Amino acid sequence: MAQQTAYTGDVAPGGPTDTRELEHLVIRKAAVSEMSNNAYLLTCRATGEQLLIDAADDPARLTALIRQGTGSLEHIVTTHQHWDHVRALSDLVDAFHPRTYAGRDDAEALPVRPDVRLAQGDRITVGQCDLDVIHLRGHTPGSVALAYSDPAGHTHLFTGDSLFPGGVGATTRYEYQSFDSLIEDVSVRLFDVYGDDTWVYPGHGGDTTLGAERPHLADWRERGW
Repeated sequence: MAQQTAYTGDVAPGGPTDTRELEHLVIRKAAVSEMSNNAYLLTCRATGEQLLIDAADDPARLTALIRQGTGSLEHIVTTHQHWDHVRALSDLVDAFHPRTYAGRDDAEALPVRPDVRLAQGDRITVGQCDLDVIHLRGHTPGSVALAYSDPAGHTHLFTGDSLFPGGVGATTRYEYQSFDSLIEDVSVRLFDVYGDDTWVYPGHGGDTTLGAERPHLADWRERGW
């Protein structure tokens, strides 16, 4: 099945979900909380197995999102340790008993210790769909992105707070943060690996593509944020 041309990635807390239909995977995007955190529900078409990226807040809203799919939840991936991305994690784990995943270097900071501690090059399987794990150091020590390489199209990249339209994530608030590390990982592990048609789904706000952002990498390095 071809992708729905109506998908925009523009969502707001309290507003409707946006849905992207791929041949093997359905991607649903919703925003929650005063921080307008994005949560993504990935559903394998063949098996109905589901994975949630970032149980950020509002368990009732995220439960409704899960039920828009198949109603089950087999996996939750936390992209990084920051409080605004984990406020519904305990509630959804209690309700659905999914397998939980997070970057190895962020695991101890989470309210629910993950079942699986992720590292660069790991892979998560959701039904018949595989997601590659990319470790992006800098916004937090254990931040991870997930890449789904659609066999019928381009790559879909879920970047948490490591890459947004207009730049990389914030790196000035905490001692452990590093702009130099983050811009290097984003350059080498994302832009050097994936094509311009790669769609980027960030942890807040609207989507982008690597092609839209690639011309600005040198400017980001020069400005230092």
